[in-house]
Amino acid sequence: MATTDPLAPFQWLNASESQADPLGEVFSVGFFRNLDPSEVVRRFSKGDDSGQESDFEELNDRMVEFLGKTGGGHGGGHVGVFRAGAWSMAIEPVGWWMTDRTALAELSRDCEVLAITIHGYAEHSLEYAIDGTIVTGHRLWYPHDRWGCAPDRLNDYMRELGMELDMTDDDPIYDVDEDERDSDAWHISVSTGVPRAFALAAKVTGVSFTADMLDQPLLIGPIAYRWSPPDHTTA
Repeated sequence: MATTDPLAPFQWLNASESQADPLGEVFSVGFFRNLDPSEVVRRFSKGDDSGQESDFEELNDRMVEFLGKTGGGHGGGHVGVFRAGAWSMAIEPVGWWMTDRTALAELSRDCEVLAITIHGYAEHSLEYAIDGTIVTGHRLWYPHDRWGCAPDRLNDYMRELGMELDMTDDDPIYDVDEDERDSDAWHISVSTGVPRAFALAAKVTGVSFTADMLDQPLLIGPIAYRWSPPDHTTA
């Protein structure tokens, strides 16, 4: 029997719902409008690489090797990209560069990018950028707390998905200590944050991210972005 639940197609991405999620607890997914996969790879590599065709297993193998060399402080070090309609989709295992503000400004130059980072040890977030400018973004558990040059740009879509946009940080489900966050409203916010984000991405892009997309060939390349500690030696 078909379901009318708009979140159902994206529950596979929710680690709290499915421990079999092939992407694990930390990953990013980006949607790049009107860019070929090779151009997306070039942007991640800062112009040094146009990618090699392979598959999701090879992407994970390269990520594991990179983690072994770096200890994980720079993410997974590689991205896999494929075409999906008018968009190219980028998969970044164990990485968060797609929603890094500095990186996203460069990645979205002369194009449109919607990126989602799932981070089981920090916070999940969504960023929507056009031509180097963050249009709107939010942490997935707090859709009422948005930023960007046009933070309300996606509000109609968000309301269609049942996101609570009029709440404040002083409302009961937020104005409590972490140990006290066991209300039904808080549980719903947490348990649906990930599928709602990917349902929102589908409304914006027209692309529904399904698990079988990971079975197709990917163009794989390195990520040149690296985290650097703040320089406190200069005034």
